[in-house]
Amino acid sequence: MYYELRTYTIKPTRLGDWLSLYKSAALAVQQEHLGNLVGFFTTEIGEVNQVVHIWAYTSLDDRMARRNAMAADPRWQDFARQNKELDAVVTLESRLLRPTDFSPLK
Repeated sequence: MYYELRTYTIKPTRLGDWLSLYKSAALAVQQEHLGNLVGFFTTEIGEVNQVVHIWAYTSLDDRMARRNAMAADPRWQDFARQNKELDAVVTLESRLLRPTDFSPLK
C-alpha cells in the first residue's frame, strides 16, 4: 500500500472559501476516482492555513491510473477551473509514503 500526503497552503482569509469549493465541487469526484480517503485535515498549530489530505493506493500504477481517470472527468476539470479562478492556493506539496513493516497502517 502507498499513501499520498497532499498539503495545500491557502492564502490567509481564503481557507473557508477553498474548503467550501472543495467540498461542493471536488470531494465526491475524488472519492469516486481515488477511492480510499484516509483523512482530511486543517492545521491548528504550526504553519497555519494548510489543508492536508491522505489517500491510499494499492500501487504506484494504481495511483496513476486513478489520477488519470479523474483528470479526464469533466467534473474535475470544472473544479480545476473554479479553483484557478478562486486563486486561493499558494503551494501544493505531494509526498508518496510507504509504511514500514511495523506501521499500524499497511
